[in-house]
Amino acid sequence: MREDEVMPLSPEEQRILREIEANLTATDPALVQQVSETTLYRHAARSIKWALVGFVGGLALMLVTFWRMLPLGVAGFLAMLVSLLVIERNVRKLGRAGLEQVTRSLPGGSFRQFCGGMAERWRQRWRRDDA
Repeated sequence: MREDEVMPLSPEEQRILREIEANLTATDPALVQQVSETTLYRHAARSIKWALVGFVGGLALMLVTFWRMLPLGVAGFLAMLVSLLVIERNVRKLGRAGLEQVTRSLPGGSFRQFCGGMAERWRQRWRRDDA
């Protein structure tokens, strides 16, 4: 059988699967709700957020301790590196469609509009009146 061929479940297997689902729903409804609400996009976005926190924490650790205690500075750099690797892996998981779905919650509806609006606000804020 090739990988792209799908073999349907027999009626007996479907019955067993329904029984397992019913037992799981009866014994642990919180788990059933959590699994049904969690998507790949939500999980990857949560991982990216925590990795950003780790990156900022690693940057702060590196900047504060690099000159005084070199090993802690190196640990901060390694924390930044690991955080960036986690971000990269999760962004690849999300793909373009996932990033669009995640960024819909930003003001403006997309990351580009969010950043574009931010850039425009900074330009207006720092604009000099040459007249």
